[in-house]
Amino acid sequence: MGSPPPNIARVYDYLLGGKDNYEADRTLGERIAIALPQVHLGVQQQRAVLRRVVDHLVREAGLRQLIDIGSGLPTAENVHQVAQRIAPDTQVVYVDNDPSVLAHARALLADDKRTVVTDGDLRHPAELLADPALRAHIDFDRPVGLLLCGILHYVLDDEDPYGIVRALVEALPSGSYVFVHHLTTAGPEVDADTAEAEAALRQGVGRGQFRTHEQVAAFLDSLDLLEPGVVTVPEWRPDADTPSPDDHPVLRLAAVGVGRKR
Repeated sequence: MGSPPPNIARVYDYLLGGKDNYEADRTLGERIAIALPQVHLGVQQQRAVLRRVVDHLVREAGLRQLIDIGSGLPTAENVHQVAQRIAPDTQVVYVDNDPSVLAHARALLADDKRTVVTDGDLRHPAELLADPALRAHIDFDRPVGLLLCGILHYVLDDEDPYGIVRALVEALPSGSYVFVHHLTTAGPEVDADTAEAEAALRQGVGRGQFRTHEQVAAFLDSLDLLEPGVVTVPEWRPDADTPSPDDHPVLRLAAVGVGRKR
């Protein structure tokens, strides 16, 4: 039996240096890396900003409930590991609709009573929020952290991405937070290096929709934005060793922001 066809979650795992991938995933990952040599840095920094956001939500904002939609394969420094290292009582729900992700994550987390994995599709928010496993794990009378990391750019305009986010936000109690990470288009007035990086990234992503910085910010327009607002990945509360987008064009191609619901 040959290797299964490439899967975006496993390709991402490969680019992060993980081991939960097959030959077809590695082949596609290398093809992306040839077109965009900085892609490894891009996925590493996406992971790094997710860690910084989770750290803030648990340590500073005091949240003890997190929902990660489109979570992908569990890997090093995943949401539950970061959160529960700070506050062991933090409840985490991973939501995905990829069968390989669900099977692997459930096996890995079988003995973790504070972390569950559930089958859900972001494009159907009412069904996702009504899931019994999610409802059993998350108390919607208390603030929740909603993580939409690297998932909204897979929702096309004709699938009503803004309506989907509105429905999710409306279901959250006051004091909740929403994190968005989204691939962006640099537009026509951009240097050649950034334009080349965007073209390569588009080829690798396949189905997806890059949006402008302003369009990404619109996902959070009903919320109170945390400083520094909607910015590139390295600009959101960087660590001392966070690389600069001025030196790495690929890091100009994603925007992130965190908003609080009043």
